[in-house]
Amino acid sequence: MEQLSAGKKLDQAFEKLGKKKTLSFELDLNTDAASLKALDAKSDPAPGEEIPDEVAGLLSDAKITLTVQSRKPLDESGEKDLVGTAMKVSTPDGDLVEYRVLGDSTYLRADVDAMSEMMGAPLPGADQLPPEAGALKDVIEGKWVKFSTKEMDKVVSEGQEDEGGPAPAPSLDAKTQKKLVKALREVVARDVKFKTAGGGEGTEHVTATAPFRTLITDLFGEIRPLVKDLPLGVDLPTDKDLKEAPQAKVTADFTLKNGELSQVDLDLAKLAESAKVKKLGLTLRLREGAKPTAPAGATTLDLKDLMSGFLGGPSPSDSEFDASGLPDEDFPLD
Repeated sequence: MEQLSAGKKLDQAFEKLGKKKTLSFELDLNTDAASLKALDAKSDPAPGEEIPDEVAGLLSDAKITLTVQSRKPLDESGEKDLVGTAMKVSTPDGDLVEYRVLGDSTYLRADVDAMSEMMGAPLPGADQLPPEAGALKDVIEGKWVKFSTKEMDKVVSEGQEDEGGPAPAPSLDAKTQKKLVKALREVVARDVKFKTAGGGEGTEHVTATAPFRTLITDLFGEIRPLVKDLPLGVDLPTDKDLKEAPQAKVTADFTLKNGELSQVDLDLAKLAESAKVKKLGLTLRLREGAKPTAPAGATTLDLKDLMSGFLGGPSPSDSEFDASGLPDEDFPLD
């Protein structure tokens, strides 16, 4: 009886989310740099391929915030119904990258210095870019730029055609969405064990526990017949591929407030097996969606000029290339 009650409460909470037209959520990796380094070491990376301290620190502190706004309730919406989307990746030191899509305009800004420092590949400053770079200089300086979403799609499509690549993937149609949701619900009902616990003041916790290998094997087994209808164009792992996955049990804790889903905490520490990790999990926090708005003062980025003038221009000659920052030693021929 508790299994049915807990599962039903969770179903009702997700149904309420689907009735909203605007929704925001925040996702962060609930871990620390030392745990990520330990996981990386367990994978036995090649010398020099270990995860850098800067990247481990960034991943452990980074948060992703996403907001979607639709004309229709989200459970009835397709790609064409979305009127606003916003995504931001941030750390305690500030925002790394943010974009917003409103109508036919996409807005973008990024902390290029922080990102290039993390990757160990410093990019040229805005004063080092050629005149053809135009608004790209504003990108380097962390300012907002905007460009036509349709123009971007066209540039990407033309680039794929020129290179003989596949056409852009179609969006997931409503019929396939329903099939996918039905298949996933069947697996969850079969493999996942639910429990409820009260938290007081209208708060309730529903915990869902399942053996990891069994869960993902059954999930991919249900999804595999639908692959031909999916837009991703990727091959799913086979049952044989998944035999190496840990069979340890993972637990998700769903926090409900007055029957609405407010947070999901996923504990993945047991999947680390012999790796020495202090904590490893994911936290998803749901918020009332604030409608995405266009940032003021964004500079227009002309993608055609950028592609044909700056990115498509001739390579710099030896006399134009500044090699003062390079070491004097010759590079090895091998």
